[in-house]
Amino acid sequence: MTGREGGTPRVRPGVYLLTREASPQFHQPILVRVIRHLERTTYDGWAWVDVYQLDRHGDATQRRALFLRPAGMRPVNVPPVPYAERRSRPRSGVASVTG
Repeated sequence: MTGREGGTPRVRPGVYLLTREASPQFHQPILVRVIRHLERTTYDGWAWVDVYQLDRHGDATQRRALFLRPAGMRPVNVPPVPYAERRSRPRSGVASVTG
């Protein structure tokens, strides 16, 4: 994050963990990939960001615009998990077709 006019840090693209430190709305932490910092007028210390919310594999599940405190964002490193290595629930009740 780099500074911008008014003292609020400018959010850089990357993967972040958002908790209550970033905003009270994150009482349950979420993982996001920041797309860009939105140029909207806000209170000092707060910012609007355009993000993808990520699942446990690091895949985007939802696009969101969030109002938060950049100082409370925690950068994280999420290594990609190849689809072949992901554990899925075994199918039950699937009939075998022979013929």
